[in-house]
Amino acid sequence: MTTASLIEALLFSRAEPWSFDELAKALGKEESEVRDGVTQLEENMRERGLCVLRTDTNVTLGTHPEAHALLQQLYKEDLQKGLSKASIETLSIIMYGTEVTRGKIDYIRGVNSGFILRSLLVRGLIERKPYPRDRKSFMYVPSVDLLAQFGVATVEALPEYERIHGEIDKASIGAELTEEKDGTVSESPDA
Repeated sequence: MTTASLIEALLFSRAEPWSFDELAKALGKEESEVRDGVTQLEENMRERGLCVLRTDTNVTLGTHPEAHALLQQLYKEDLQKGLSKASIETLSIIMYGTEVTRGKIDYIRGVNSGFILRSLLVRGLIERKPYPRDRKSFMYVPSVDLLAQFGVATVEALPEYERIHGEIDKASIGAELTEEKDGTVSESPDA
């Protein structure tokens, strides 16, 4: 079997994302070989109902973006059910922003977002990763499940990504200046 086929089997066997590191260990291969295998798998699945969904660190199988219209009604109710306006605002900042920390979210929204972030983490809509500029802090990224619910394989495929991404990054400049001045990122470990 090819590396791409083995990756497909592993992704199918688990109904949750695999990290590239986990796949490399499971296959006994280098991470670069796994990334090449995932790229090959993406090409192999281009005309199928399923596709590869990935972030920088995780990969899973999901429905093809072209099937999104068919599945949208099923997901729409689940996604909006119980999500407040504040949750949707926070998700938008995370999906369209760059290196989104709690400090940036709080700065853009003008309020404390800790409770909302915990709620979105529990729902599996976002993931928390170490923030590269301050190892004591975290940044938030959309989960693979959230991308699947929106019917996109990457955040760059979101509607009007470039325009909104630029606006979010401009809006967060004040937060970055505050972080640089203080030398820390405003972050509590429980959010």
